[in-house]
Amino acid sequence: MTAATGPTTVVAVLVAAGSGERLGAGVPKAFVEIDGVTLLEHAVRRFATHPAVGTIVVVAPAADVSRAGVLADAAAGHDGPTPRSGWSDGSALGRARVLVVAGGATRQASVAAGLAVTDAGFVLVHDVARPFVPGVVIDAVLAALTDGADAAVPVVPIHDTVRRVHPDGSFAGTVDRSTLVAIQTPQGFRRDVLVAAHEAGRHLAVTDDAALVEAAGGAVAAVAGSDEAFKVTTPLDLTRAQAVARLGSASTPDVTTG
Repeated sequence: MTAATGPTTVVAVLVAAGSGERLGAGVPKAFVEIDGVTLLEHAVRRFATHPAVGTIVVVAPAADVSRAGVLADAAAGHDGPTPRSGWSDGSALGRARVLVVAGGATRQASVAAGLAVTDAGFVLVHDVARPFVPGVVIDAVLAALTDGADAAVPVVPIHDTVRRVHPDGSFAGTVDRSTLVAIQTPQGFRRDVLVAAHEAGRHLAVTDDAALVEAAGGAVAAVAGSDEAFKVTTPLDLTRAQAVARLGSASTPDVTTG
């Protein structure tokens, strides 16, 4: 398969292989609709319109690669994939190219499938379940990589009180939330660093790629995330997403880590 090389050195790998069971929608999460537009399309548009992103690789459920390709092509502003290569090549129009590949049994395996067809300096790994990531967050992640970080992760403060709980249900003390943050995507990486971390961490059970890089001794920088980059996981999240789509913005400022 042809490697994903675009007009820039930035490739966005959009992970869209989730089942969506917690949403109870009866379809893979990528195909859940917000005001008639799928989560996949919303996410693709955010990266297709970013000037630094040359290529988008969508990692979809194996049974839905064709459907995902049609939606991703349309969202990126293309008529459809070219028959010979599988690409939607919009480089002449200043648009990101699109490729869709089948995901694996785990998120880690799905990201690895996306990495296998990339050949770029920087890789952005993003969950399609976060459909409204602002361009300024992508900017911040890329800026950290340009400044020399092995990886960069957007984060937001935790506003709720967090307490530990004993197995019997009794409280075990309050956690200092000033030392805690919530992790978002896109997470950005130097491609060689992420590939090496995946190879070294095949035996590890982690929830995101930055943890693999940390385990391999890489330097991970935290950058400011945004309330707009929330994750659609539950029916209540979907209601919020529908409101955001109708407003055109979450109407919340980008937040800082302080």
